Amino acid sequence: MINRRQAIVSMAMGTGAAIIPASCVNQRKTEPGEKSHFYFSLNTSTISGNSPGITEYIDIASAAGYDYIEIWVRDLEAYLEKGNSAASLRSYAEDKGIKFVSAIGFAPWMTGGTSGFDQMKREMEMLANTGCPRIAAPPAGVDGSEPLDLFSVGERYARLLDLGKQTGVMPQLEFWGASDSLWHIGQVLMIAGAADHPDVKILPDVYHLFRGNSGFNSLKFINGNMIDLFHMNDYPGDIPRSEQTDADRVFPGDGVAPLKEILKDLINMGGDKVLSLELFNRTYWKEDALTVAKTGLQKMKEQVKSIE
Repeated sequence: MINRRQAIVSMAMGTGAAIIPASCVNQRKTEPGEKSHFYFSLNTSTISGNSPGITEYIDIASAAGYDYIEIWVRDLEAYLEKGNSAASLRSYAEDKGIKFVSAIGFAPWMTGGTSGFDQMKREMEMLANTGCPRIAAPPAGVDGSEPLDLFSVGERYARLLDLGKQTGVMPQLEFWGASDSLWHIGQVLMIAGAADHPDVKILPDVYHLFRGNSGFNSLKFINGNMIDLFHMNDYPGDIPRSEQTDADRVFPGDGVAPLKEILKDLINMGGDKVLSLELFNRTYWKEDALTVAKTGLQKMKEQVKSIE
């Protein structure tokens, strides 16, 4: 007879777990019943067609009117490899009136061994010197041929959160809708419950919630202090869900995602939120980057205004 742990591990998709209140990093903790407030960020993937470099990304985010910028670890590494310092980048962003909100990296922390943790530690320390308070923690490098042991991942995530406390750069648990291992928000909530850590965070994304068939109703029962950052985008209605890719993402409001309901749920759950525009649309990459950034910010603000 299999035990309860084995039964849950054997599921390809984890069940929802009790939501754990979490402290915010560089954001105040919202009290129960208090509504959310939105801020806006540009994820640099949105304008990465010509790979302009991290300082130009900052220039564009500033000129477009964003509050924050979400960078990619590889771009920071490229900047540092040229002999620049993390402190100089921090000053550059401050001069432009832009704050770093998070970074996208692909350290395989979820797999066995220590190499993934070592890589994550290096990246966290590097980001700490720029003043960036968060990093994505996705299922990079996980072999999807076997069901993911959600209890084991929860234990590893708790260790990763402790590392985040040490470095000042907190990891946000991220799922990928097209992943063979971690594609559903139910799995993420199971991992969060298994971690049993006061600082647990998750990083949802409109596209990934759709692509992995999570749906959107789970947002209604999540504690708002568990989400600092939410990836904003939309998806078209004329491509089957299972055939959609990151490149099919479109500006918020240009697709069929239930954005009004999503935003209402984010407001009602409490906890200040940064809406970060994350697109990989090849058509947008060919257009003027500043125009794309401005259009994306305008469309996000229109969606927020529509529910006020």
